[in-house]
Amino acid sequence: MAKRSIPQSVARRQALSVRSRSKPKRTLRFIDLFAGLGGFHLALRGLGHECVFACEADPDLAALYERNFRLRPHGDIRTLDISSLPAHDILCAGFPCQPFSKAGEQRGLECPQWGDLIDYVIRILRIHRPRYFIIENVPNLVRHREGRTWRMIEHRLRLVGYSVRDKILSPHHFGVPQIRERAFIIGHRGPLDDFRWPAQRKRKETSVASVLDRNPRGAKPLPKSFIRYLEAWQSFLDRFPRSEELPWFPIWAMEFGATYPYAEKSPAGVGFGKIRSRRGSFGIPLHGIPARRIRSLLPTYAQGGERSFPKWKVDFIRLNRALYERNKAWIDQWLPTILGFAPSFQKFEWNCQGEPRDIWRYVIQFRASGIRVKRPTTAPSLVAMTTSQVPVIAWERRYMTIRECSRLQSMGGLRNLPRSQTGAFRAMGNAVNVNVVRAIARSLLTCEASDRPEVQAKPTRSRGKPPRRFPRRAA
Repeated sequence: MAKRSIPQSVARRQALSVRSRSKPKRTLRFIDLFAGLGGFHLALRGLGHECVFACEADPDLAALYERNFRLRPHGDIRTLDISSLPAHDILCAGFPCQPFSKAGEQRGLECPQWGDLIDYVIRILRIHRPRYFIIENVPNLVRHREGRTWRMIEHRLRLVGYSVRDKILSPHHFGVPQIRERAFIIGHRGPLDDFRWPAQRKRKETSVASVLDRNPRGAKPLPKSFIRYLEAWQSFLDRFPRSEELPWFPIWAMEFGATYPYAEKSPAGVGFGKIRSRRGSFGIPLHGIPARRIRSLLPTYAQGGERSFPKWKVDFIRLNRALYERNKAWIDQWLPTILGFAPSFQKFEWNCQGEPRDIWRYVIQFRASGIRVKRPTTAPSLVAMTTSQVPVIAWERRYMTIRECSRLQSMGGLRNLPRSQTGAFRAMGNAVNVNVVRAIARSLLTCEASDRPEVQAKPTRSRGKPPRRFPRRAA
């Protein structure tokens, strides 16, 4: 039988494939700044690269990093002799996000505690000229002050010789059941024409069950008081007319029966002493109440001094009052069950439209903005500043464990984790997701540009006009 001939194009691809498999993979050296739990380390080590230096100011995390990776991090980057750093090919940095986070004061580069840390990153890039860098931070870094802060940083990165790209990505784009958007910034000492951000998964649904243990030993049970909050809201769902869709907007129970002014002027804008003919939270009459006490009888979000509410707040108040008017008869019977709750638990968000109205099937988060119920396809974003927002596995009436949360950051294989819940959840809330970083690094380090001779990138203008003046910084 005659042998089938292989098309020339196929033969060429096969030859290239054999050649690439036989070619030894080059090990790159990287440094891990603001290392935390070591997400960058895990990602790049998993690709076969070597960490030659780490930096972490928190002594407990530094000790943990040493136990996990057998590398003792330097402490505060501000005390580092930058010229003494070992030679490296890749700089990784997840510097503190507090100056840019919406949860903080958003002081940006002017933040006295952390605003100057990007200067040290840029100084290292200028002095040591690593071939690549990967930086991670909150999405608001690129949005802060209408993008002006990011354009300033990007311009400075280009001035020290890098082509720069940025993109906002979330673990759920890569099959990890957590929605947690972060800004990723990559750079190359040369062109990035051939770089492509890693492909994101489309349509295939994730499941929180993939990171869970079944009734794990030591899991923190849901307190009885919190079970009572959920039972009260389950009663609300049971009473809600089956002929109507559950509200897509957050339910603010304190608006049920309230008539204080909100549309054109806030209570402060009208004057607290001038609204005695109205009703406050839960329809409490304000008639005869001293002006100094009226404020305390309004919802917490209506007690401030702003003369008018933003549109989103006006819309939510209007929608909740309309909801009450349509369902007043049964809501008035249900309302006493939540009157003794703290304000946060008198607010409720149902993010399971079209699903069975059974709270105990879902993932729950107790937030300052209310009780949020989500489908079990993804977990809420891990929050660094508090342990009170750890996701709740409702069908087992417990909080997620430290180990389960580590899997949400793709750190399930990390041998040692912080022992205290507070320390563990704070560290994981600040950590970079290993799977996301690995996907980015694989695309960056294998792009066509990486095989070209190193070329000094010409400083170019960043998108939009860069600021005319730049503050004098140590970069």
